[in-house]
Amino acid sequence: MRRPPELFDRDQEWEDLDAFATQPGPGLRLALVRGRRRQGKSFLLRRLASAAGGFYYQALEEDRTQALAGFGRALGAHLAVPGGRLSFDDWDAALGAVAQLRGRGGGPALVVIDEFPYLLTHSPELPSVLQRTIDAARDGGPSVRLIVCGSALSVMAKLLTGAEALRGRATLDVMMRTFDYRDAARFWGIEAAPVAFLVHAVLGGTPGYRDLLPARPPARVGDVARWLAAGPLNPASALFREDDYLLTEQRSLVDRALYHSVVATIAAGNTSQGVIAAALGREQRAVQHPLRALEEAGFVDRYDDVLRSRRPIYRLADPIVRFHHVVTRPDLARFEDRRTAEAWADAQDRFASLVLGPHFEDLSRTFAFRFASPATMGGEIAHVGAAVINDPKGRAQHQIDVVALRAGGRDAAAVAAIGEAKHTTAPCALSDLSRLEKIRTLISARHPDAATAKLLLFSAHGFDRNLVRAAAPRPEVELIDLNRLYNGR
Repeated sequence: MRRPPELFDRDQEWEDLDAFATQPGPGLRLALVRGRRRQGKSFLLRRLASAAGGFYYQALEEDRTQALAGFGRALGAHLAVPGGRLSFDDWDAALGAVAQLRGRGGGPALVVIDEFPYLLTHSPELPSVLQRTIDAARDGGPSVRLIVCGSALSVMAKLLTGAEALRGRATLDVMMRTFDYRDAARFWGIEAAPVAFLVHAVLGGTPGYRDLLPARPPARVGDVARWLAAGPLNPASALFREDDYLLTEQRSLVDRALYHSVVATIAAGNTSQGVIAAALGREQRAVQHPLRALEEAGFVDRYDDVLRSRRPIYRLADPIVRFHHVVTRPDLARFEDRRTAEAWADAQDRFASLVLGPHFEDLSRTFAFRFASPATMGGEIAHVGAAVINDPKGRAQHQIDVVALRAGGRDAAAVAAIGEAKHTTAPCALSDLSRLEKIRTLISARHPDAATAKLLLFSAHGFDRNLVRAAAPRPEVELIDLNRLYNGR
């Protein structure tokens, strides 16, 4: 099908869904589309249905009777039946009608049910009914391609797990993720890398946020504060309480106070399970369930130490959630009182250390994995993450921001490159390179291949002349600033 020109990026998602929607063969086949709210799922699916001449239905928060009536009206209008509506007593009849749809030109009929979790709140039998409908259609019948979509990540993920009715029934499972930092800069139309970085550190790559902001994106670093004051820092803006809205829509997260506390603790820089528990004044096992629930709901990402397994690190997945827990929530009264300038000024240290610093580390790892060339990384890279390196002689531990493993080398820990990401006001200096060399020596004691690993220094504020001079004749040293992070390899 023709890809609509107004659809930004999403090339792979469109290609996968196009292939599913046009896949030949009889019977009803199922696909899932999931992702956090405001990622453009409905925008894409409406256009897919339109291109295919298919049926698109968006569920609402309403009771069972109203939902069945609304579905009947929408399907009747799509089929142009006399009276403009169909009447269904239950979802068995409704999905049975869907399974009999005919596509245009003899091709498959496309059906999209958006916001599927809304229907599950009053009709928990729907997955079982859908399973029975799919199984019955295997014996023949019209070619129908059904896509169900939802923003409640834990609900959507559960549909295909364990002993759930739809386990093994879906042939496609598409996760609509946020734009990466380079695509986000293009989407916002921001050319200056320092500005693009600041915007991404606050809003991430969620495309739907652009429609919620009244002002055009900033063109200079000096414009960012004023732009934020009109958006996420404005108590009248929908983005001012976005972190709370996101948490509320995940109905599996019942104890909001507890989950906000866990999120705030991670935002404050506590990233291991034990440290998170200690900061909350709880036993370690008491935080395992909320951490797992936040991970399933897409709020928290869990990473293992690249060089040592079973040492998970937790990070917040959504920049705007981190931003609000670091900046606005600790000083909510002044922001709500519109004393934005003074509250924002007092938040600068928190913003720099707990938002910009961790975000720069995240982007450095993304660059190493997705955008850096093999020449930069010392080979083809299969995995990138962080690690904690023990220094027995110095009785210390060193946090290393970027550890890149060669293709085929994760089990053997074939270290291709290590890197340090510095978001400080001062440029990187020779001392930073010396520290990285020391860490490389420590790693090579257990992983001899690391002795020749590339040394990557990422800096948001450049490099001093002595470091540049020392690095110039050394091909194993790479200096990566914001411009290269956004535009280079």
